[in-house]
Amino acid sequence: MGDIQRAVALLRQGELVALPTETVYGLGADALNPQAVAKIFAAKGRPSDHPLIVHLPDAEQLTLWARDIPREAIALARAFWPGPLTLILKKEEGVPDIVTGGQDTVGLRVPNHPVALELLRAFGSGVAAPSANRFGRISPTTAEHVRQELGDRVPLILDGGPCQVGLESTILDLSRDVPVILRPGAIGVDDIARVIGRRPRLRGEVEEATAAPRVSGALAAHYAPRTPLELVMSADLSGRLRAGDVVLARAAQPADLPTGVLWVQAPADVAGYAHDLYARLRALDEAGCARILVEAPPVKPEWAAVADRLGRAAVGSGVDDET
Repeated sequence: MGDIQRAVALLRQGELVALPTETVYGLGADALNPQAVAKIFAAKGRPSDHPLIVHLPDAEQLTLWARDIPREAIALARAFWPGPLTLILKKEEGVPDIVTGGQDTVGLRVPNHPVALELLRAFGSGVAAPSANRFGRISPTTAEHVRQELGDRVPLILDGGPCQVGLESTILDLSRDVPVILRPGAIGVDDIARVIGRRPRLRGEVEEATAAPRVSGALAAHYAPRTPLELVMSADLSGRLRAGDVVLARAAQPADLPTGVLWVQAPADVAGYAHDLYARLRALDEAGCARILVEAPPVKPEWAAVADRLGRAAVGSGVDDET
């Protein structure tokens, strides 16, 4: 039996399977099986009211999972699926509450990875799959990261190589009158606006009275290393360095780097930076340093997803949850 056939069999038996996507590795279960989905929360240590994203084999299955689907959702699915865009829509009645966190909305996407698509098409239905790591920690972008995080908590890890994008999908809420980006990702405001003919709002731009649905990865503390992580403006870096620090920066290492400081140069382009970010944070977290200082990313729309992840990583860092 091949790995895909074994993975399908495990999913149908109500077991977990880790699968690669273009964004990060996911921890998957049959999205229509509440008992199977509950195993995701147990394996990750994830709060039970935190909703999951359902991964579909194709856009044609959209109507099986969502109702009152706006035309904009159809247009975006045609433009970006398979791809790193999650749509928040009103859920169909049969979608289990455990998947949606008890809400009347559901997050849906079609991943753009050949292994994930082969698995989903062979399974023939939706797979609920948050990132395959302990809750709040750095998302995995290789199969080895999943093994390090979850070990024998997952019966099968499908190895699809390093993830191409490296950051989680853009989450766009289309369940209300105004489209709102609830989590930035590789598909940005301008990309979406070109398809739907209007600019989506950002989470902070909408009135709090119209409360947004809860979505994956939106907590203040997330994507975090156990080593304390601080974001530092470029001009302030040199004055903040002390022995035991490791620096992640786009700038080249200065000639007068203090003794006992490790300098790691990240790609200057946003795609390369995003692709490498989680793997670099994992490596730095394991380096035994006292602090991780990260040069703050540029304040530009294309860097929004990177800035979002680093901001949440800084809030959640410095906590050792090993038991």
